[in-house]
Amino acid sequence: MKYQCLMIDDDVTIAETTAEYFNIFDIKTAYVNSFDDAVTFLEEHQVSLLLLDINLGDRSGFELCKRVRASYDMPILFISARTSDDDVLTALNIGGDDYIKKPYTLSILLAKVKAILKRYERMTETANAASANVVSAPAAVNREILITEGLVLDTGTRKLRRDGTEVPLKAMEYKMLAYLLENRGRVVTKDEFLKNVWEDTFIGEGTLAVHIRHLREKIERDPTAPEIIRTVWGVGYVIEGREE
Repeated sequence: MKYQCLMIDDDVTIAETTAEYFNIFDIKTAYVNSFDDAVTFLEEHQVSLLLLDINLGDRSGFELCKRVRASYDMPILFISARTSDDDVLTALNIGGDDYIKKPYTLSILLAKVKAILKRYERMTETANAASANVVSAPAAVNREILITEGLVLDTGTRKLRRDGTEVPLKAMEYKMLAYLLENRGRVVTKDEFLKNVWEDTFIGEGTLAVHIRHLREKIERDPTAPEIIRTVWGVGYVIEGREE
């Protein structure tokens, strides 16, 4: 089953009240009150956006965020009574897209969630459309780019090949890889990625990091020790060297 929003908060009253309010305004929302219930829910349902508390009983929302980011790329909004700058920075650095402090006004939170969902759904539709139209790429832009020995990107067919075998790429993965190769030898900042590749500056760094990780899994010999797409900490990403 598909839900637009999942509220994860160990305060049952807050979680239930928020979910009920969202459902009144046709934002299909469910809620859970623990780390384990959230993991199970995400395995069984499709969710477009998470509202995540930091304190989840004996578990941490930070821990859950990192686990979710390893498998999903939906927006994550932290909602917490903790207001220190360290908490906010931690939430954003591990993949959160925004941080909302309690207490919050339901109407304002609803407006923010609606705006996020609209952007997210538009982004998904754009990526799906691009994927469906891959075969119509004009032959005039056909060019094979040698990434490293045995690894070639064909910009005409938008296909990646390793030692002659096709490696499937999603539409956004192709756009990211092609942009990095177009700017080979130069660090592409995170803001530049969001503006020129995603064409939506709202998308958070956590979502970008997830896509970079998935891309590395397809092109790196060892994704945990990347040699092609290198991270310049605090700045962005770079493919070093020149096309051979």
